[in-house]
Amino acid sequence: MNPPFDLVIRSRRAVLPDGERPAAVAVRDGRIAAIDDVDTAPAAAATVDLGDVALLPGLVDTHVHVNEPGRTEWEGFATATRAAAAGGVTTIVDMPLNSVPPTTEPSALAVKREAAAGRCFVDVGFWGGAVPGNVSRLRGLHERGVFGFKCFTSDSGVPEFPPLNEEGLDAAFTEIASFGGLVIVHAEDPGGLSEPLDGGYPAFLASRPASAERAAVEQVVRLAERTGVRAHILHLSAADCLEPLAEARARGLPITAETCPHYLTLSAEDVPGPDDTAFKCCPPIRDAGNREELWRGLTDGVISCVVSDHSPCTPALKRGDFATAWGGISSLQLGLPAVWTAARARGHGLEAVVRWMAEGPAALAGLGSRKGGIAVGNDADLVAFAADDSFTVDPAALRHRHPVTPYAGRALSGVVRTTWLRGEIVGQTPRGGLLHA
Repeated sequence: MNPPFDLVIRSRRAVLPDGERPAAVAVRDGRIAAIDDVDTAPAAAATVDLGDVALLPGLVDTHVHVNEPGRTEWEGFATATRAAAAGGVTTIVDMPLNSVPPTTEPSALAVKREAAAGRCFVDVGFWGGAVPGNVSRLRGLHERGVFGFKCFTSDSGVPEFPPLNEEGLDAAFTEIASFGGLVIVHAEDPGGLSEPLDGGYPAFLASRPASAERAAVEQVVRLAERTGVRAHILHLSAADCLEPLAEARARGLPITAETCPHYLTLSAEDVPGPDDTAFKCCPPIRDAGNREELWRGLTDGVISCVVSDHSPCTPALKRGDFATAWGGISSLQLGLPAVWTAARARGHGLEAVVRWMAEGPAALAGLGSRKGGIAVGNDADLVAFAADDSFTVDPAALRHRHPVTPYAGRALSGVVRTTWLRGEIVGQTPRGGLLHA
């Protein structure tokens, strides 16, 4: 007689929806079929005993720029998803830029799905894009399974994905609200931005002030209240934005926000000099005081997700100075240990990290019934995480295409030992699926 389960994983530190405790997680046909006491684990074809190594749900990263097709020399589905798996991320949602064509119409979504098919080591979903002139195509993208629509209030950095002015935002928000969709916004007011006066980091930081971010967030709040759309603020860097977001939530508006590992773990004071453009991103990494305010916003629930905004490019585009280099940080593989290192230092446990990096993003994308938690019926996306081990970041060990990172040489806590996708160890064969909303 065959055992009732395909796999049982035992851990003294399983992070479950009700907290961290010893448990045995049983898997059948790629899904979590039972959760039992660690000492009375049921029979299975295979059993893994992690001991004191923590068992986490696979992380969900809803902010990843894969860049394929069109700019595959920047990244690609194979390299990005290998990096994701190495970092304990089992689901990503790909941004509609910087690929060419951008995912702004149904035919472009089909091209992107074709590029991804058979190349993904974790599960992949797709955002659509809202740009000038494509309002009539948003519903078609929604019907074909995108998870929502990204737009910019300021220059995106690539010409094929222009920003929306207030009239364009209003039209897109109204249309997306009409079919119950989600809009995700890069919120920086272009009127508050300027060109850096020189190539150093202080001038770059001054060119993208917190006031520009807050003005755009307040604009999104006004438009969301008027149109009724569900809205999400991307990569929040300015703690000044927490006040209008908290007020909007208190009024019952369906507005959420995310931040990123680099805003929670790095600071402007960490940037060594004008050549260290690995630290450049938009909006920028701000000062240490601002960082601590972001942690308070996360703790208070004003910020609900921590996701990577993995935005790589070729090394040549990242060279130069802060006025000219590409603005993007590649941290898909390092987000979990980076956040855990900083979270533990501030008294947070693994259950909080799981809430921010698995449960929250899964809920944002509407995947909470399948992903983001160790619960019966969910996909058996699981991570063995040695939370008490440490390592020094070696760029040569990173799996994304170009090993450029501001974390180079940093000591981080927590090592991903094994990643399972639907009950199977992520290895050399791409088994990731393409998700529909």
